[in-house]
Amino acid sequence: MPKISQLDQQYVWHPYTQHALEQEPLAVVRGEGSKIYLEDGSSLIDGISSWWVNLHGHAHPHITARLNQQLLELHHVIFAGFTHRPAVELAEKLLHRLPGNQAKIFFSDNGSTAVEVAVKMAVQACLNRGRAARKVVAFSNSYHGDTFGAMSLSARGGFFRPYEEMLLETRFLPAPSNSSGEESAEALEEALCQGDVAAFIFEPLVQGAGGMKFYSADLLNTLLSICRKHAVFTIADEVFTGFGRTGKLFACEYLKESPDIITLSKGISGGTLPLGATSCTEEIFGCFLSDERARMLVHGHSYTANPLACAAALASLELLELEETKKSIVRIAETQNRLRDELAEAPDFTDARVLGTIFACELLQKGESGSYYSSLRDKLYRFFLSRGVLLRPLGNTVYCVPPYCTTEEELLQIHSAIRDAAQALKEL
Repeated sequence: MPKISQLDQQYVWHPYTQHALEQEPLAVVRGEGSKIYLEDGSSLIDGISSWWVNLHGHAHPHITARLNQQLLELHHVIFAGFTHRPAVELAEKLLHRLPGNQAKIFFSDNGSTAVEVAVKMAVQACLNRGRAARKVVAFSNSYHGDTFGAMSLSARGGFFRPYEEMLLETRFLPAPSNSSGEESAEALEEALCQGDVAAFIFEPLVQGAGGMKFYSADLLNTLLSICRKHAVFTIADEVFTGFGRTGKLFACEYLKESPDIITLSKGISGGTLPLGATSCTEEIFGCFLSDERARMLVHGHSYTANPLACAAALASLELLELEETKKSIVRIAETQNRLRDELAEAPDFTDARVLGTIFACELLQKGESGSYYSSLRDKLYRFFLSRGVLLRPLGNTVYCVPPYCTTEEELLQIHSAIRDAAQALKEL
């Protein structure tokens, strides 16, 4: 009987994969805790939470039990004109934990669509109030998703170069850094002065796919205040940063200013089922209330508020509230900080940084480009696999975002692989 990986090559097209260059895909047969187990009997420590979605480990028994219960009651139902308990309970629990100005939850099915919903909310809210504002401001070096609207808000070139001429016009601010606050503020004032901007969208404190770039809450507070002065809506893209990654439940908790709209996905269901959510203020929701049906938000997905995904998300929230989970987040952050301090003195690494459970650094290799498409990225990826660790570098940016169940021993194994990567590449 053919192996799963062989059949895969015959029938499947993978994301972000150059099939003419990549090796045979690794077939995963099961997962448990922070490990995934492969077809050949080996295992890998999942150091990136499977693209940042898995909070509590693979096949977590608590989430599994909640899903099994929900499977006996309701798999799915249309969400236009109908509702169900898992969606209502999840919306209530999310709003109790999000910044206090958030009042309503709109469900979708992934991070890109959560962003699309957010932008449509902001633009149509302006139009419904009689203001023709259809432009959006975003940071350069940002990433907000792969659908066309989300691509339009993301860094030009790179991933999305083939589609550049098809993207919506977006006004970009300089990529945020702790030294560019004044420049960013001036650029935002200039971008808003024409009065045609509906919203400013940002990844709070961490630009994820753009290279795990960190920036300060103070800078973001300044920019949100400027938006408030110009009556421009603000959108916090917490698809990556949400649910404990930055050390707080949401990155927006570091801010004094609260955004008008927040997008959520990835970790929301604990890495089990696709789910997206977009929250907004009562003010925005009120802009859509009318005797005219044409003023409603015309957006929806066949699997909006899927009961199974909502049940998984409720179970994941319950796990996040456990003292054990909170202590694990603190422990992981402390261990990541120790690696940061160590690599600060290492000649082959630069800009080692940590925020909450997120560790990142740049690995320097003479003659190697730091581009996402560079051979360095491929060499690093394969080296980490050889050490029993799943890490997926962004060019020469090595990062570690482990599930919260990752043991100290497993985390130290990941760190050992990162520490040894520079020397190993020199010997190839």
